[in-house]
Amino acid sequence: MEQQAFIVSTSVVALAEMGDKTQLLSLILAARYRKPMPIVLGILVATLLNHAIAGALGAWLSSLMRPEVLNWVMAAAFIAMGLWILVPDKLDEDDVAVPKQQMGVFFATVVAFFLAEMGDKTQFATIALAAQYSDVLSVVLGTTLGMMMANAPAVYLGNRFAQRLPTKIIHIIAAIIFIAIGVLTAVKAWL
Repeated sequence: MEQQAFIVSTSVVALAEMGDKTQLLSLILAARYRKPMPIVLGILVATLLNHAIAGALGAWLSSLMRPEVLNWVMAAAFIAMGLWILVPDKLDEDDVAVPKQQMGVFFATVVAFFLAEMGDKTQFATIALAAQYSDVLSVVLGTTLGMMMANAPAVYLGNRFAQRLPTKIIHIIAAIIFIAIGVLTAVKAWL
């Protein structure tokens, strides 16, 4: 496992996920079902599936481009991600398509979380990180751990956890990290 890919993937996704719509979805699922363990396991499975697909897409995209072109594309992608993180997510309980109770808490969570992650910032971050690093497994495991670090406490601690986080500051830090990675990638492409 490539340690740098894992650490970078974990840290940027954990920071980017704070206050994200999927963290808000975690709070909604916890309030609706009040069964934390199947919710956390559902989040884990949905995230692994979603990020494995995103990681494979990132690896495939990197195989289509020359390294010089890929570096410029990744530089732009990381800078765009940094700017996108500064846009706060909003999610109302009415906006969430949580499947009916008959499906069970675990499967309802898997479906709702997988769909919520489609086209989300962390999915695009996983694509970009997998294209940047050669070890897709480290990226997928890192981004999944980052998601779990942000969402599992939200399930167990609920609104008390979410309301105490300085999400604006966390988003600024995450944006700075993504932009810095983008700038460093651009410098690498330039040299």
